[in-house]
Amino acid sequence: MASGSGMANLNGQDTVAVNGEPVVKRLRESIQYDSSLRTPKEPQNKVTVVLGAQWGDEGKGKVVDLLAMDADIVCRCQGGNNAGHTVVVDSVEYDFHLLPSGVLNKKAVSFIGNGVVIHLPGLFEEAEKNLHKGKGDCTSVRLIFVRLCVGMNFDSYGMCLFSSLGTTKKGIGPAYSSKAARNGLRVCDLVSDFKVFEDKFRMLAEHFLTMYPNLKVDIDSELNQLKEYAERLRPLVTDGVYFMHKALTGPSKKILVEGANAALLDIDFGTYPFVTSSNCTVGGVCTGLGVPPSHVGRVYGVVKAYTTRVGVGAFPTEQNNDVGDLLQSKGREFGVTTGRRRRCGWLDLILVRYAHMVNGFSAIALTKLDILDTLPEIKVAVAYKVDGKPLPSFPANMDVLTRVSVDYETLPGWCCSTEAARSLEELPQQAQNYIRFIENFLQVPVKWVGVGKSRESMIKLF
Repeated sequence: MASGSGMANLNGQDTVAVNGEPVVKRLRESIQYDSSLRTPKEPQNKVTVVLGAQWGDEGKGKVVDLLAMDADIVCRCQGGNNAGHTVVVDSVEYDFHLLPSGVLNKKAVSFIGNGVVIHLPGLFEEAEKNLHKGKGDCTSVRLIFVRLCVGMNFDSYGMCLFSSLGTTKKGIGPAYSSKAARNGLRVCDLVSDFKVFEDKFRMLAEHFLTMYPNLKVDIDSELNQLKEYAERLRPLVTDGVYFMHKALTGPSKKILVEGANAALLDIDFGTYPFVTSSNCTVGGVCTGLGVPPSHVGRVYGVVKAYTTRVGVGAFPTEQNNDVGDLLQSKGREFGVTTGRRRRCGWLDLILVRYAHMVNGFSAIALTKLDILDTLPEIKVAVAYKVDGKPLPSFPANMDVLTRVSVDYETLPGWCCSTEAARSLEELPQQAQNYIRFIENFLQVPVKWVGVGKSRESMIKLF
């Protein structure tokens, strides 16, 4: 203690005194309150979000590609290489699984957030074909040996379900399970002290080998490969939360966020258990990127002009007939990731309205309208009933969903090609009526209409 100082007591606290006056008191008196702190501030930048509004495969990649053309940052917030997004530019078709679809804008920074499960070989294979500039440091690593667990017959609770759920068998479920169990490995572990990472990896590998005795893992070989990946990955890794914070609070930027999968595949709000392992609704933007809710701006829902679903699970509007076959063949409805044939049916507006309840869509992008061109009449699901009684909302219980009967509104088709249309006015009147019916039912405007595969085939309505 300096000479001449003493101890005083202020409000029950021992306080250093200088020249007879308590320092704490002097500091309190000298602090000027910033009155502007009590004035609500509008966020400097907000993110624009693109999400699937059905069971996936709605054409999100095309919408993201369109919006990314003038974006400064394009982000992927959740999912993994179980998602497939197709973009066609100048007749060249690109298939993305891990990279944001907006990566084709070479002026934008591509950012993969903490909520994404990374398959390192797949990531680098995509990155070699497309520009990639950054990724979040807390992103879960989807380890190769985890993938080997999927598809085998396990007696352990949870693992035995994967073969019957109709998953992509890309290891996403086991990776998210490991994350929830708090024994997973992350990118920040991989690019830090590799010796520490190696110890964690060996412990995790032994854990899986104990659980699944038939599992074959060459731990040393895996580690050698991971060490090579760590060197390639290190220059691209940044602090994800700090990166997003600077982007959101700094100079004006256009920030685009791309969700994978879709609302009805959300782990909490989807058709459980036939869902993915992450939150692919709007909440996943906050948890996957570290974006505060106040910085979420426009949320665009992508809706296919009919409905498709991959794998098993209830599908009220499915058409196992000539209509379903036409939609499947003309729409080229095969999974980008798995190549599996997609189940097809009429547009289900009960399902889309539910997705809007969860996500709060600012507007809709209606894709693949041209696939309906040859149909003389088109049906749209407008109500569910169970045992003759109307259901007020989309049911959470999948046993109930399998039992619903569907009330349809039948609209006249247009029986002519829409592929050359580049404005709403150029569409046949019946096609315009179809769009307006969707808007009126959902009480959400349709901002884009897709009538083909290219960028130019996305008609902007406003």
